Amino acid sequence: MGNKKISWGIAPIGWRNDDIPEIGAENTISHLLSDIVVAGFVGTEVGGFFPEPKVLNKELQLRNLKIAGQWFSGFIIRDGVEEVSKAFLKHCEYLKEVNAAVAVVSEQTYSIQGTEKNVFKEKPFFTDEEWNLLCQGLNELGKIAEQYNLKLVYHHHMGTGIQTLAEVDRLMENTDPKHVHLLYDTGHIYVSDSDYMTLLNKHLNRIKHIHFKDVRQEVREQGEKEGKSFLQSFLAGMFTVPGDGCIDFTEVFKRLLETNYSGWIVIEAEQDPSVAHPLEYALKARKYINEELIPLENGSLIKG
Repeated sequence: MGNKKISWGIAPIGWRNDDIPEIGAENTISHLLSDIVVAGFVGTEVGGFFPEPKVLNKELQLRNLKIAGQWFSGFIIRDGVEEVSKAFLKHCEYLKEVNAAVAVVSEQTYSIQGTEKNVFKEKPFFTDEEWNLLCQGLNELGKIAEQYNLKLVYHHHMGTGIQTLAEVDRLMENTDPKHVHLLYDTGHIYVSDSDYMTLLNKHLNRIKHIHFKDVRQEVREQGEKEGKSFLQSFLAGMFTVPGDGCIDFTEVFKRLLETNYSGWIVIEAEQDPSVAHPLEYALKARKYINEELIPLENGSLIKG
Protein backbone atom coordinates (compact mmCIF):
# COMPACT_ATOMS: atom_id res chain seq x y z
CA MET A 1 0.00 0.00 0.00
CA GLY A 2 2.61 2.50 -1.09
CA ASN A 3 5.46 3.93 0.99
CA LYS A 4 7.01 1.25 3.20
CA LYS A 5 7.79 3.86 5.86
CA ILE A 6 4.06 4.38 6.37
CA SER A 7 1.82 1.71 7.90
CA TRP A 8 -1.86 2.15 7.06
CA GLY A 9 -4.24 0.99 9.77
CA ILE A 10 -7.88 1.41 10.71
CA ALA A 11 -9.19 1.84 14.25
CA PRO A 12 -11.79 -0.51 15.82
CA ILE A 13 -13.98 2.47 16.69
CA GLY A 14 -16.01 2.04 13.49
CA TRP A 15 -17.06 -1.43 14.67
CA ARG A 16 -17.37 -0.88 18.44
CA ASN A 17 -17.05 2.14 20.68
CA ASP A 18 -15.54 2.11 24.17
CA ASP A 19 -17.56 5.19 25.18
CA ILE A 20 -20.87 3.54 24.21
CA PRO A 21 -20.21 -0.22 24.58
CA GLU A 22 -23.73 -1.21 23.55
CA ILE A 23 -23.32 -0.03 19.95
CA GLY A 24 -21.71 -2.63 17.73
CA ALA A 25 -21.55 -5.15 20.60
CA GLU A 26 -22.29 -7.92 18.10
CA ASN A 27 -18.98 -7.32 16.32
CA THR A 28 -16.44 -9.82 17.67
CA ILE A 29 -12.66 -9.47 17.56
CA SER A 30 -12.54 -12.09 14.78
CA HIS A 31 -15.13 -10.15 12.79
CA LEU A 32 -13.26 -6.87 13.21
CA LEU A 33 -9.82 -8.24 12.30
CA SER A 34 -11.14 -10.15 9.30
CA ASP A 35 -12.87 -7.01 8.00
CA ILE A 36 -9.57 -5.15 8.33
CA VAL A 37 -7.89 -7.76 6.12
CA VAL A 38 -10.69 -7.58 3.54
CA ALA A 39 -10.32 -3.78 3.43
CA GLY A 40 -6.57 -4.06 2.84
CA PHE A 41 -5.16 -2.49 5.98
CA VAL A 42 -2.12 -3.82 7.81
CA GLY A 43 -3.20 -3.23 11.38
CA THR A 44 -5.33 -1.56 14.00
CA GLU A 45 -5.34 -0.06 17.50
CA VAL A 46 -6.41 -1.94 20.61
CA GLY A 47 -10.04 -1.48 21.62
CA GLY A 48 -11.47 -1.93 25.09
CA PHE A 49 -13.03 -5.26 24.11
CA PHE A 50 -9.75 -6.82 22.90
CA PRO A 51 -8.60 -10.05 24.59
CA GLU A 52 -5.43 -10.70 26.58
CA PRO A 53 -2.17 -10.64 24.62
CA LYS A 54 -1.78 -14.38 23.96
CA VAL A 55 -5.24 -14.65 22.40
CA LEU A 56 -4.89 -11.39 20.49
CA ASN A 57 -1.47 -12.31 19.10
CA LYS A 58 -2.86 -15.58 17.75
CA GLU A 59 -5.69 -13.75 15.97
CA LEU A 60 -3.24 -11.19 14.57
CA GLN A 61 -0.77 -13.81 13.36
CA LEU A 62 -3.49 -15.74 11.56
CA ARG A 63 -4.25 -12.59 9.54
CA ASN A 64 -0.74 -11.09 9.32
CA LEU A 65 -1.89 -7.94 11.13
CA LYS A 66 -0.09 -5.61 13.54
CA ILE A 67 -1.06 -3.40 16.48
CA ALA A 68 -0.24 0.30 16.29
CA GLY A 69 -1.11 1.36 19.84
CA GLN A 70 -3.88 1.92 22.35
CA TRP A 71 -5.66 4.82 24.06
CA PHE A 72 -4.82 5.56 27.70
CA SER A 73 -7.01 7.88 29.77
CA GLY A 74 -4.68 9.86 32.01
CA PHE A 75 -5.76 11.70 35.16
CA ILE A 76 -2.42 13.27 36.07
CA ILE A 77 -4.02 16.50 37.30
CA ARG A 78 -6.67 14.73 39.35
CA ASP A 79 -4.70 11.79 40.75
CA GLY A 80 -1.03 12.73 40.42
CA VAL A 81 1.60 11.08 38.27
CA GLU A 82 2.59 8.46 40.85
CA GLU A 83 -0.91 6.99 40.88
CA VAL A 84 -1.33 7.27 37.11
CA SER A 85 2.04 5.60 36.54
CA LYS A 86 0.76 2.37 38.11
CA ALA A 87 -1.98 2.03 35.51
CA PHE A 88 0.30 3.24 32.74
CA LEU A 89 2.88 0.56 33.53
CA LYS A 90 0.23 -2.14 33.02
CA HIS A 91 -0.86 -0.39 29.83
CA CYS A 92 2.69 -0.45 28.48
CA GLU A 93 3.22 -4.07 29.52
CA TYR A 94 0.18 -5.07 27.45
CA LEU A 95 1.33 -3.02 24.46
CA LYS A 96 4.82 -4.52 24.56
CA GLU A 97 3.34 -8.03 24.55
CA VAL A 98 1.36 -7.25 21.39
CA ASN A 99 4.35 -5.52 19.73
CA ALA A 100 2.76 -2.06 19.53
CA ALA A 101 4.61 1.10 18.52
CA VAL A 102 2.91 3.85 20.55
CA ALA A 103 0.97 4.53 23.74
CA VAL A 104 -1.77 7.07 23.01
CA VAL A 105 -2.32 9.33 26.02
CA SER A 106 -5.05 11.90 26.64
CA GLU A 107 -5.49 13.83 29.89
CA GLN A 108 -9.07 13.21 30.98
CA THR A 109 -9.26 15.40 34.11
CA TYR A 110 -12.40 17.57 33.66
CA SER A 111 -13.08 15.99 30.24
CA ILE A 112 -16.64 16.37 28.95
CA GLN A 113 -16.28 13.97 26.01
CA GLY A 114 -18.36 11.30 27.72
CA THR A 115 -20.96 13.67 29.18
CA GLU A 116 -24.06 15.42 27.86
CA LYS A 117 -22.39 18.86 27.94
CA ASN A 118 -22.13 21.03 24.83
CA VAL A 119 -18.81 19.95 23.32
CA PHE A 120 -18.62 23.12 21.21
CA LYS A 121 -18.83 25.56 24.11
CA GLU A 122 -18.16 23.84 27.43
CA LYS A 123 -14.64 22.43 27.10
CA PRO A 124 -12.52 22.55 30.26
CA PHE A 125 -9.40 24.67 30.82
CA PHE A 126 -6.38 24.08 33.04
CA THR A 127 -4.80 26.52 35.48
CA ASP A 128 -1.09 27.34 35.27
CA GLU A 129 -0.42 25.01 38.19
CA GLU A 130 -2.37 22.21 36.49
CA TRP A 131 -0.45 22.74 33.25
CA ASN A 132 2.82 22.36 35.16
CA LEU A 133 1.62 19.16 36.83
CA LEU A 134 0.46 17.74 33.50
CA CYS A 135 3.60 18.55 31.53
CA GLN A 136 5.93 17.21 34.21
CA GLY A 137 3.77 14.11 34.54
CA LEU A 138 3.75 13.46 30.80
CA ASN A 139 7.54 13.65 30.75
CA GLU A 140 7.61 10.92 33.39
CA LEU A 141 5.09 8.74 31.52
CA GLY A 142 7.11 9.18 28.36
CA LYS A 143 10.16 7.75 30.12
CA ILE A 144 8.10 4.77 31.28
CA ALA A 145 6.89 4.15 27.73
CA GLU A 146 10.47 4.10 26.47
CA GLN A 147 11.31 1.30 28.89
CA TYR A 148 8.88 -0.81 26.86
CA ASN A 149 10.21 0.36 23.48
CA LEU A 150 7.11 2.56 23.01
CA LYS A 151 6.64 6.21 22.18
CA LEU A 152 4.15 8.27 24.18
CA VAL A 153 1.99 10.21 21.70
CA TYR A 154 -0.38 12.83 23.11
CA HIS A 155 -3.90 12.92 21.62
CA HIS A 156 -5.44 16.41 21.44
CA HIS A 157 -9.18 15.78 21.73
CA MET A 158 -12.51 17.59 21.60
CA GLY A 159 -14.01 18.20 25.02
CA THR A 160 -10.72 18.09 26.92
CA GLY A 161 -8.24 20.62 28.31
CA ILE A 162 -5.95 20.12 25.33
CA GLN A 163 -8.10 20.57 22.26
CA THR A 164 -7.12 23.75 20.42
CA LEU A 165 -3.96 24.67 18.50
CA ALA A 166 -2.98 27.12 21.26
CA GLU A 167 -3.26 24.35 23.84
CA VAL A 168 -1.23 21.94 21.72
CA ASP A 169 1.37 24.69 21.30
CA ARG A 170 1.62 25.10 25.05
CA LEU A 171 1.90 21.36 25.58
CA MET A 172 4.69 21.04 23.05
CA GLU A 173 6.56 24.04 24.46
CA ASN A 174 6.49 22.70 28.02
CA THR A 175 7.17 18.99 27.53
CA ASP A 176 10.44 17.30 26.66
CA PRO A 177 10.55 16.40 22.93
CA LYS A 178 12.68 13.37 23.80
CA HIS A 179 9.87 11.84 25.85
CA VAL A 180 6.56 13.38 24.71
CA HIS A 181 5.43 13.15 21.11
CA LEU A 182 2.23 14.18 19.36
CA LEU A 183 -0.67 12.32 17.79
CA TYR A 184 -2.06 14.46 14.96
CA ASP A 185 -5.81 13.98 14.50
CA THR A 186 -7.24 15.80 11.49
CA GLY A 187 -10.86 15.55 12.60
CA HIS A 188 -10.44 16.79 16.16
CA ILE A 189 -8.36 19.82 15.26
CA TYR A 190 -10.65 20.73 12.36
CA VAL A 191 -13.82 20.59 14.49
CA SER A 192 -12.06 22.57 17.20
CA ASP A 193 -10.30 25.24 15.12
CA SER A 194 -11.66 24.98 11.53
CA ASP A 195 -8.04 24.47 10.45
CA TYR A 196 -5.95 21.31 10.26
CA MET A 197 -2.80 22.42 8.41
CA THR A 198 -1.37 24.91 10.93
CA LEU A 199 -0.96 22.29 13.66
CA LEU A 200 0.61 19.90 11.16
CA ASN A 201 3.09 22.47 9.89
CA LYS A 202 4.02 23.80 13.33
CA HIS A 203 4.61 20.47 15.00
CA LEU A 204 5.77 18.11 12.24
CA ASN A 205 8.93 17.28 14.17
CA ARG A 206 6.89 16.08 17.18
CA ILE A 207 4.25 14.07 15.28
CA LYS A 208 4.87 10.33 15.66
CA HIS A 209 1.35 8.96 15.12
CA ILE A 210 -1.57 10.09 12.95
CA HIS A 211 -5.34 9.66 12.83
CA PHE A 212 -7.01 10.44 9.51
CA LYS A 213 -10.57 11.40 10.43
CA ASP A 214 -12.90 13.30 8.08
CA VAL A 215 -15.72 15.67 9.07
CA ARG A 216 -19.18 16.18 7.63
CA GLN A 217 -19.35 19.96 7.79
CA GLU A 218 -23.16 20.20 7.73
CA VAL A 219 -23.45 17.80 10.68
CA ARG A 220 -20.79 19.73 12.57
CA GLU A 221 -22.61 23.02 11.97
CA GLN A 222 -25.94 21.55 13.04
CA GLY A 223 -24.38 20.07 16.17
CA GLU A 224 -22.85 23.41 17.07
CA LYS A 225 -26.16 25.16 16.48
CA GLU A 226 -28.01 22.67 18.71
CA GLY A 227 -25.27 22.51 21.37
CA LYS A 228 -24.75 18.76 21.09
CA SER A 229 -22.39 16.71 23.21
CA PHE A 230 -19.44 14.84 21.76
CA LEU A 231 -21.30 11.51 21.85
CA GLN A 232 -24.42 13.04 20.29
CA SER A 233 -22.29 14.63 17.58
CA PHE A 234 -20.60 11.46 16.43
CA LEU A 235 -23.84 9.47 16.63
CA ALA A 236 -25.33 12.11 14.33
CA GLY A 237 -22.52 11.41 11.85
CA MET A 238 -20.14 14.33 12.39
CA PHE A 239 -17.13 12.10 11.70
CA THR A 240 -16.48 9.85 8.73
CA VAL A 241 -13.65 8.24 6.80
CA PRO A 242 -11.34 10.20 4.47
CA GLY A 243 -12.94 11.16 1.20
CA ASP A 244 -16.44 11.29 2.67
CA GLY A 245 -16.23 14.73 4.32
CA CYS A 246 -14.73 18.20 3.88
CA ILE A 247 -11.04 17.70 4.72
CA ASP A 248 -8.52 17.70 1.87
CA PHE A 249 -6.26 14.79 2.78
CA THR A 250 -4.17 15.24 -0.36
CA GLU A 251 -2.87 18.48 1.14
CA VAL A 252 -2.07 16.73 4.42
CA PHE A 253 -0.46 13.72 2.77
CA LYS A 254 1.72 15.81 0.46
CA ARG A 255 3.11 17.61 3.50
CA LEU A 256 3.84 14.31 5.24
CA LEU A 257 5.63 12.99 2.16
CA GLU A 258 7.72 16.16 1.89
CA THR A 259 9.03 15.58 5.39
CA ASN A 260 9.48 11.80 5.04
CA TYR A 261 6.97 10.94 7.77
CA SER A 262 7.55 7.45 9.09
CA GLY A 263 5.00 5.62 11.23
CA TRP A 264 1.33 4.76 11.36
CA ILE A 265 -1.55 6.55 9.70
CA VAL A 266 -4.71 5.12 11.24
CA ILE A 267 -8.14 5.71 9.74
CA GLU A 268 -10.48 6.58 12.59
CA ALA A 269 -14.10 7.62 12.39
CA GLU A 270 -16.44 7.39 15.37
CA GLN A 271 -19.73 6.30 13.84
CA ASP A 272 -22.72 4.18 14.80
CA PRO A 273 -22.05 0.80 13.10
CA SER A 274 -25.79 0.19 12.74
CA VAL A 275 -25.94 3.30 10.52
CA ALA A 276 -22.49 3.30 8.90
CA HIS A 277 -21.63 -0.31 8.00
CA PRO A 278 -18.05 -0.77 9.27
CA LEU A 279 -16.71 -2.81 6.35
CA GLU A 280 -18.42 -0.56 3.80
CA TYR A 281 -16.73 2.50 5.29
CA ALA A 282 -13.39 0.72 5.64
CA LEU A 283 -13.56 -0.09 1.93
CA LYS A 284 -14.51 3.52 1.15
CA ALA A 285 -11.43 4.70 3.01
CA ARG A 286 -9.20 2.15 1.28
CA LYS A 287 -10.52 3.21 -2.16
CA TYR A 288 -9.88 6.90 -1.39
CA ILE A 289 -6.35 6.21 -0.15
CA ASN A 290 -5.59 4.04 -3.16
CA GLU A 291 -6.98 6.47 -5.72
CA GLU A 292 -6.15 9.89 -4.24
CA LEU A 293 -3.21 9.50 -1.85
CA ILE A 294 -0.95 6.63 -2.92
CA PRO A 295 -0.48 8.08 -6.45
CA LEU A 296 1.02 11.19 -4.81
CA GLU A 297 3.96 8.99 -3.75
CA ASN A 298 4.79 7.22 -6.95
CA GLY A 299 2.41 8.34 -9.67
CA SER A 300 0.75 4.97 -10.01
CA LEU A 301 -2.09 3.00 -8.47
CA ILE A 302 -0.85 0.46 -5.98
CA LYS A 303 -2.84 -2.69 -5.42
CA GLY A 304 -2.17 -5.21 -2.74
